[in-house]
Amino acid sequence: ARRQQRIGGSQRTVGARAALDSYFQLSRTQEPSTGPVLHLEPSHIAGDNQGHSSDEVIEVSDSDSSSSAEEEEAVEAAAPSAQETPPAASSGEHAHHEDEEAEVQQKQVRTPLKKLEPSVPVAPLDEEEGDTCAICFEQWTNAGDHRLSALRCGHLFGYTCIERWLKGQAGKCPQCNKKAKRSDIVILYARTLKALDTSEQERMKSSLEKEQMLRRQAELESAQSRLQLQVLTDECSKLRKQVQELKALVAQHNVSASQQPGSSRTGLPGSFPSSQSQRKYHLEKVFVVSQTGNCRVMAYCDSLSCLVVSQPSPQSTFIPGCGVKMMSVANLKSSQYIPIHSKQIRGLAFGSRADGLLLSAALDNTLKLTSLATNTVVQTYNAGRPVWSCCWCLDDTNYIYAGLVNGSIMIYDLRDTNSHVQELVPQKSRCPMVSLSYLPRMASASLPCGGILAGTLEGACFWEQKAGNSYRPHHLPLEPGGCIDIQTEISTRHCLATYRPNKNNPCVRCVMMELTCSPLTEASEDVVCSSNPVQTFSAGPTCKLLTKNAIFQSPEEDGSVFVCAGDEASNSALLWDAGSGSLLQKLQADQPVLDICPLEVNQTHLLATLTEKAVKIYKW
Repeated sequence: ARRQQRIGGSQRTVGARAALDSYFQLSRTQEPSTGPVLHLEPSHIAGDNQGHSSDEVIEVSDSDSSSSAEEEEAVEAAAPSAQETPPAASSGEHAHHEDEEAEVQQKQVRTPLKKLEPSVPVAPLDEEEGDTCAICFEQWTNAGDHRLSALRCGHLFGYTCIERWLKGQAGKCPQCNKKAKRSDIVILYARTLKALDTSEQERMKSSLEKEQMLRRQAELESAQSRLQLQVLTDECSKLRKQVQELKALVAQHNVSASQQPGSSRTGLPGSFPSSQSQRKYHLEKVFVVSQTGNCRVMAYCDSLSCLVVSQPSPQSTFIPGCGVKMMSVANLKSSQYIPIHSKQIRGLAFGSRADGLLLSAALDNTLKLTSLATNTVVQTYNAGRPVWSCCWCLDDTNYIYAGLVNGSIMIYDLRDTNSHVQELVPQKSRCPMVSLSYLPRMASASLPCGGILAGTLEGACFWEQKAGNSYRPHHLPLEPGGCIDIQTEISTRHCLATYRPNKNNPCVRCVMMELTCSPLTEASEDVVCSSNPVQTFSAGPTCKLLTKNAIFQSPEEDGSVFVCAGDEASNSALLWDAGSGSLLQKLQADQPVLDICPLEVNQTHLLATLTEKAVKIYKW
């Protein structure tokens, strides 16, 4: 009976239940007493109830847990007497029920009720579930045994509830079934716990990020489309311009054909067609490079459409020395100045590389490579003597050549950054190397081999390049003395030698020669290279400067060759037709022309002339 009573199997009679119901109704409706609270001792409760059954002495109230424990002890003490008392007969149940009611009412009057202090406040109906323990469904507290606690998974419980749960269960969270143990319980010191609902804010944030990503993608696609549109527009304008030029040429051809009916043109080599006789160079732009002068040479980079001109530093106080001025030929605008050497620059050259490396030679004994992409010097070679000229190897872009003041030619390998790999010593006189050009190998009947054409003040020599990077010299039959410049035309294998006035020839002469080679013997593979004069052009009687001239193919692309040379006497540049030897045009300048550079950009033929202070751009 005692075990059954503890487990919950107490056998209450009808009279006992009625008494308890009346007690609960009275205790819940009665106002709490304002007088002193009397606490009943466990022994007193046990003595008063020894003669009654266990159902009659159970008193249920809303007091704290300590009073509940005392009542449980009283029940256990009264249990033996309840076992010894036999159940009452059915005939006396009614009388016994009345006695029990009277005794219960007398007991309640004699013993004042304790003040009702509910251990857990009743939660309002509209309160959220986040304020209650998920195990006992009672509100948690901020102190005591049922204080707010949490597991590692983040779920909240009362401390005593979750502690009992982890002792009796398989060590899992009641809500998510994740593994947990007693040491995972963490007490939260919070008076009030309110969870701010930020789900809408997070949803708006993710939506904003998605919209921003889509916007950036749309902007990128728009920029790419604008760039493609610009490229296509430029290409369309170029094509329209070409169509207009072709229409003009067709119209001119029809006019010339109508003027000469039935006559056939013989088409002499180098002769002008009727359309070319009406075309000439027109001044397009003038760039002032240096107000103080001392500009010397220039070179054109086809891959970058950039023209570079040597000049002294515009701010010699802060940046002494010399460098180059960059000019864009595409939009005819000058760019920045790049300092390179400490003394005057005597030679500039671009190779066939696409990275835009500029080779420069100067009187400060150095040969330098400058990157136009970064505007910095990337390699420096010390030749030990002043360098007068330079050029690239067009058959292998890893090799460069430097002409020294003593007539020697230094060969450098870009893969060897320390010093030169070979030196070509002059055979005769040791005059300064005023010009240096490279002729690549090509299928030419006159000169198929490749090599270096070196020009000094005393003459010229062609260094034939053999197998294994060996060179064989061939002295060209030039006039002795007075040669100031030698230029080459690669495709036709012609060269142009310029001579100063002398006793026999009082004027400056430009002699165009054809480079040829013939086998040394019938059975030998060795050849003898030579030159044959083809045409001579005469200029003024004055030549005090070492100027550079040009020989190039006609802009009409009809196979004819043009020769352009500076004339110090008239401060101009003279343009001849190499086939007929006739003077085509005189390009006037303010000062003596020092260098001439033909160039082509966007199928437009231009001609640049350099004086000490300015560059003039002419358009065909």
